[in-house]
Amino acid sequence: MTPVLSPNTQAILLLTAPLIAGRGAVSSDLLTPGEYKRLARHLREIQRQPADLLSTDAAEILRACQSVIDENRLQKLLGRGFLLSQVIERWQARAIWVVSRADAEYPRRLKARLREDAPAVLYGCGDMALLETGGLAVVGSRHVDDALINYTMAVGRLAARAGRTLVSGGAKGIDQAAMCGALEGGGKVCGVLANSLEKTTMNREHRNLLLNGELVLISPYDPSAGFNIGNAMQRNKLIYALADTSLVVSSDLNKGGTWSGAVEQLDKLKFIPVFIRSTGESSAGLNGLRKKGALPWPNPQDVDSFEDVFNVEMPTPPASPQVGFALFSNEESSLADTKPTAPAPRNAAPVPQNESKPFAMVDVSDTQPPAPPLEKAPSATPEAVALLDGPEKPRQPESTPAEMLFAAVREAIEQLLSTPMKDAEVAAALDVSKTQAKAWLQRLVDEGVLEKQKRPAGYIVKQKRLFE
Repeated sequence: MTPVLSPNTQAILLLTAPLIAGRGAVSSDLLTPGEYKRLARHLREIQRQPADLLSTDAAEILRACQSVIDENRLQKLLGRGFLLSQVIERWQARAIWVVSRADAEYPRRLKARLREDAPAVLYGCGDMALLETGGLAVVGSRHVDDALINYTMAVGRLAARAGRTLVSGGAKGIDQAAMCGALEGGGKVCGVLANSLEKTTMNREHRNLLLNGELVLISPYDPSAGFNIGNAMQRNKLIYALADTSLVVSSDLNKGGTWSGAVEQLDKLKFIPVFIRSTGESSAGLNGLRKKGALPWPNPQDVDSFEDVFNVEMPTPPASPQVGFALFSNEESSLADTKPTAPAPRNAAPVPQNESKPFAMVDVSDTQPPAPPLEKAPSATPEAVALLDGPEKPRQPESTPAEMLFAAVREAIEQLLSTPMKDAEVAAALDVSKTQAKAWLQRLVDEGVLEKQKRPAGYIVKQKRLFE
């Protein structure tokens, strides 16, 4: 991606990032994720965005934010411009890119699934387009025997043969085995690191993989940050949010990052199905996950049977009373897309020629005001429909509120289905029942707007295929 950071990203970095350059001290005034979330909400309410905090009328905006975050604290953080310029130069020299939640390039899956809990900033190296391809998440314990390493590498190689991206956390043990297997098989890999992004991207064995678009490494934490158990726990949800389905190869019971991440998916987030290894020696951890609803891995041996694991549907999650799908807001419409969108520009920056150790992987918008929920959409007015995201399209006059609503729904679904989605996923994205979503999808199929395909399974807009 372009080495020039957007004004919004610069402001968010100043407010939230440690900006570790060399041995410099980290500011103790950094906004926590919760504090930044409150500030972002407040900025939307006053119809401002983070970049405005660096504008000529910033003093007035800072005073308007005093009720949320102390004005002097914000001024101190925003005054770190020289340090930011130093660290940006360091990142660019190492081919590390940065995107914030306010950027169009930010992974849409994370925005759609995590909403306000999506990391404010993501650091990465490699082809950003891989973050939009979904795939299989493989996770497991660090300390495992050779048999499980071989098993996991075989899963990675099968994912590569099937053309599915492998998503994992880069930790030693199961994570690295899955990623190595996929890369050895010529596949694509997305690694979500909890620490040491800079060091990992400087690894000689990673250089060509990153440059050739076979590997992308990302982290929500400063590229120079060391290991922190809390960070390792928190990044687990990103692994699941970027994937289409998941496999837990090994896990302890009631402890560890693998256990907590899988339980969070099964009990709370429910983004994707969670499978557990069903062959070889079992464990108390895997048995515990199965009792919580994890599915036995069907042990596919070929591409066709492997594809079947991607057709297992998740139950439609309950509607959230706090955050509904808002038809009439640019940003909310974009966040509703839980499937891949058009690939982001490939990172063309050269990967540094530096040697290191062998392969070891160590919302709601920030820019737009909140949109009204769908609950009373049948009373939508023509003026409200006119605010729908995207260029205006000529329409025939609608005579009833229901037709006005469906005209808005049609356009929203067309945005969602630039790549295939299942009816349950559409229902979750629109925050409606699966029955309602299926009715809308079938009507658009009948009208010739959509088609239902078998591989990858789901509905897609006929005119807007991005991945053939």
